[in-house]
Amino acid sequence: QVHLVESGGGLVQPGGSLRLSCAASGTILSITRMGWYRQAPGKQRELVADIRSGTRTNYADSVKGRFTISRDNAKNTVYLQMNGLKPEDTAVYSCNMYMLNLGGSWMDYWGQGTQVTVSS
Repeated sequence: QVHLVESGGGLVQPGGSLRLSCAASGTILSITRMGWYRQAPGKQRELVADIRSGTRTNYADSVKGRFTISRDNAKNTVYLQMNGLKPEDTAVYSCNMYMLNLGGSWMDYWGQGTQVTVSS
C-alpha cells in the first residue's frame, strides 16, 4: 500500500511564502512524474507544476517565476516552494505521483490535500 502525505499548508499574507512537502511511503519501485495540483472553490482542479524523472519541470503560467518545484528521490518526496503568494493562489493543494508499485503496475497516486489560504 502506498500513501502520500502532504504538509506545509496554512494561512499567509499576500506576498508571503510557504513550502509544501509531499512524502510517499510504502513499497515503491520507481517514481517518474511528481506534481502539484490545486482546486479553488467553484473551480476545476488545475496543474500547478510537475517534475519528471530528471529535472525537467513544467509550470502553470499563473505561477511561473513565483513557485519552484523540486524533488528528493532518496526520500520519495516532492516540494513546492511558493513565493510572492497572491489571494488567487488560495486553494486546496494536492500532490500526485506516477509510480510503479509492487504489483508491477504504473499508477497515479494522490495525497489528501492541504489548504493554502492567502489573505490579509
